[in-house]
Amino acid sequence: MKQQDRQTMAPDQPLLTVAIAMVVLLGLVLSASRPPGLLEDSALADSDGAQSAEDGDRLPATGEFDQLTTVSPDAVPGTEEVTLAYEGGADVSVTYPSIPNAGPLSDFLDRTLTAQVHAFEAANPGARAFLGEWGLTAAEDGIVGVRMTTTETDSEETREGHSTYWYEVDTGAVHGSSHLLAGQAELAELNERVREAVSDTDAAPSALYPISALYDSVGFNPDGDLVVEFDAGQVAPVSAGRVHAVLPRDEAESLLSDLGLRVREAATTGVREFTVSDAPEAEKDGSSSQAAPGVLSPRDDSVDCSDPAAKCVALTYDDGPGGGTPELLDALAAHDAKATFFVTGLPVVEHPWVVRRTYAEGHEVANHTLDHPNLTELSKGAARKNLEATQALVYRETGYTMDLMRPPYGATDGQVAEVTAELGLAQILWSADTNDWRDRKASVVRKRALGDAEHGAIILMHDIHPTTIDASIDIIRELDERGYSMVTVSQLLGTAEPGRTYVDGLPEEESEEGAPDGSE
Repeated sequence: MKQQDRQTMAPDQPLLTVAIAMVVLLGLVLSASRPPGLLEDSALADSDGAQSAEDGDRLPATGEFDQLTTVSPDAVPGTEEVTLAYEGGADVSVTYPSIPNAGPLSDFLDRTLTAQVHAFEAANPGARAFLGEWGLTAAEDGIVGVRMTTTETDSEETREGHSTYWYEVDTGAVHGSSHLLAGQAELAELNERVREAVSDTDAAPSALYPISALYDSVGFNPDGDLVVEFDAGQVAPVSAGRVHAVLPRDEAESLLSDLGLRVREAATTGVREFTVSDAPEAEKDGSSSQAAPGVLSPRDDSVDCSDPAAKCVALTYDDGPGGGTPELLDALAAHDAKATFFVTGLPVVEHPWVVRRTYAEGHEVANHTLDHPNLTELSKGAARKNLEATQALVYRETGYTMDLMRPPYGATDGQVAEVTAELGLAQILWSADTNDWRDRKASVVRKRALGDAEHGAIILMHDIHPTTIDASIDIIRELDERGYSMVTVSQLLGTAEPGRTYVDGLPEEESEEGAPDGSE
């Protein structure tokens, strides 16, 4: 090729050449001066497939693959740290955020954390310390996510736990993490997938049930994958630490509620600055009016026990859970039957996962004290403390606050009525006593239960005796064949008045006077 003359390579328009050179030079200067962490709009869009072209100016979220996203509190101007005011026997140091114009969130956190600390102290005689710290996991698109990390220390061990709450700026409502799921069926599906995901860890499948108390810390990683985390000791030995599962974004899509989709969008967006411009118009305390997946009712609206034709009967079991309770739950499930379990606190400590299963399968869990004392022989303070311990133990396992109790031996008086009324507990006795604690013969227990079965009956048994489990399998089958509806006590009674004593589910004028003989 003929070499060109230098003059032929020179441009014909020198001014244009200078202008182009200046533009190129300016571009190089701007490129060199850009902070290394700040991507161009096109790069931002490519960094997260969820962002559309018009959202290209959004920052990517920060966080690890197996963790919830994180937001710096500095991105939410005016945020202050509040220390929980709590007086108790343990060393308590808990803080939470106070965001301008987000009063309902602060109210909710204060109330919820106070309840958590109280339950920890009531359930743990050796409670020593409860520490709580907070972090933000989202602050965008009208959503604020607060992740609490707590550290509990008692006489036996130290455990770290997590819970995550989601605040809607426009409504002033705070939602627990299970609200991210579309419903109970979706939570149950998530539970099955989590069981598979943690199968190669120390987690026990029998510890996992679709209840809100277990799925109380759910959020998203920067890629939009669903992250579920469990407290130390909750589904595996404490030594295993935090157990978690990550469900890919596309697999979690069909499980999410509308709120869950909003939260995912907010959590996967980085935050330059977020403010709540106006407080909610209506006065709010942060409570959500929506029923949360994993919060289960002991009542079934499809059965009307006020109608004698429904033939409702309440099977009740005291002193458990015991080693045979899972077999009893299997028998109840086989006949779509429900029962009420008056649990004693010490066995709850021994079999916590059975309590979770009982609650998850729609049965009623009720209070039968911590260690089965005669409440009429205790001081008012001692009786209250004994009942509060079991209230706290069940609450910590299930998230459920019991509203029924059964006094051991059927022993009650005015003081017991006063204590139970203060705790919001109705007293449930019985109309039929199988005396299964004394007569350990399945055939005898079966005959007594079936002989006394009638509409409105409350039948007393104990699920700690193998003979009672054997008898119950036949009792449940026979009652089903006779057309009875086996329901919870709350289903049988409807709304029960705290402190009041009930012996059956018949209208008051039809109930017999007097209490049971106290043989229980």
